Amino acid sequence: MFDFEKRLTDIGKQTILCIGDLMLDDFVYGDVTRISPEAPAPVIAVSREDVVVGGAGNVARNIASLGAKCLFVGVIGGDSAGRTLRAALNDRKLGISAKLAVDPSRPTTRKLRFVSEHHSTHLLRADWELAKPVSGKVEAALIAHALAALPRAGAVVLSDYAKGVLTPKLIRAVIDRARKLKKPVIVDPKGGDFSIYRGATMITPNRKELGEATRRPVATAEQLASAADVLAREADSKAVLVTLSEDGMMLHARGAPPVHVPAYAIRVRDVSGAGDTVAAVLAVMLSLDADFESAMRAANAAAAVVVGKRGTATLSAAELRARILPHASLAPEEKIVFDWRELDERLAAWRAQNLRIGFTNGVFDLLHPGHIKVLAQARAACDRLVVGLNSDASVKRLKGPARPIQSESARAEVLAGLEAVDLVVVFEQDTPLELIRQVKPSVLVKGGDYRPDQVVGREVVEKQGGEVIVVDLVAGFSTTRIVERSRSRKRR
Repeated sequence: MFDFEKRLTDIGKQTILCIGDLMLDDFVYGDVTRISPEAPAPVIAVSREDVVVGGAGNVARNIASLGAKCLFVGVIGGDSAGRTLRAALNDRKLGISAKLAVDPSRPTTRKLRFVSEHHSTHLLRADWELAKPVSGKVEAALIAHALAALPRAGAVVLSDYAKGVLTPKLIRAVIDRARKLKKPVIVDPKGGDFSIYRGATMITPNRKELGEATRRPVATAEQLASAADVLAREADSKAVLVTLSEDGMMLHARGAPPVHVPAYAIRVRDVSGAGDTVAAVLAVMLSLDADFESAMRAANAAAAVVVGKRGTATLSAAELRARILPHASLAPEEKIVFDWRELDERLAAWRAQNLRIGFTNGVFDLLHPGHIKVLAQARAACDRLVVGLNSDASVKRLKGPARPIQSESARAEVLAGLEAVDLVVVFEQDTPLELIRQVKPSVLVKGGDYRPDQVVGREVVEKQGGEVIVVDLVAGFSTTRIVERSRSRKRR
């Protein structure tokens, strides 16, 4: 069985090659409250706009957000949307190395979505695209880029949105070379002819795509398994993974019985890009030598994370780990937040109930009675307690290279298991000031080794009418001293 606990720490050593149709996803959020006086059309009062890399680019973003390196090959037009995409993909913070061919004869694919802020429903979508194969010159450049990158990759993703990048010639060249190099190839397919993907390691159609490609019924589990078997044999693929939306996923690996995993019971906010996340996670897992079933379970867990977010979302390795590991080994995972964008919704729900929100923070490396006292008194001063937790990187900067003793995920799980804690938020900065500004707590609590005027965030909280509470320490307890005593005993 694949050891998720151990192998997920190796994601940062992996490199994935992603080839496909790049697009710009533009989300305009607002609410409709009236009809236009100019025409019988609704008027959306815009509250905000998010512009992100989409299509195959979202597969690349998910690979990078998991911590792996991504080599990306695609096409842009000679327009402003193309320039936006190039700038976004060349951002060193993303961890993506992109080779982009420019085709001035075609527009960069762009999808503009108008979304109800209140209901999270899509009101309208406008598309700019030219869905036809790229020219022979552009095709040759893409093949050259892809084959040059292949030896450095542990796995390949072909993300096909049928916009013209993944021509039959390019697909054939990549799959044939990958097979010679023994690199797994994952295909997120499009169209009715899947024979062009012949030789791919895994193909990931949804239910509708599987039915259309095989011309078979796919309503029942038996029909799904039969159609997947036909596709696997016709495409000479080792495995077919069928995504079933709210019904989870079904895996057919040749020579093995089909395996179905149900979807996680979550509140779905936006399904945009969930298929991209699935393809990205499958590629990363197979590059780690995961078996097909383990890779599917990881992808199913990842999809549950991103559909709970708004827009074309990504996830981190920490979020994947928190979702995929057996519940019995976890503290209540609903309490742990790695992505700060989830914070506002959690806090808004509490404020709507007129609940008093408190905040404290720390490293909490080795939990001791001093920590418990601070957390208990903090919770006693509020209705909901948010605990800011230093990330591993920030702990190393503050405490030295030998700390933390426990990873941020382990420390978060321990804190989340405490009744006094309502939410654990991991922060990367050296101080929690930025997090405090986002939480806007009514109560800020720290241990007694600080004076009130030394507490980070005091001015922010007091300015909005909140209070700062300093809790007396429990004598004799300090993580640093515990670690030092332990090391001194080992040296004896």
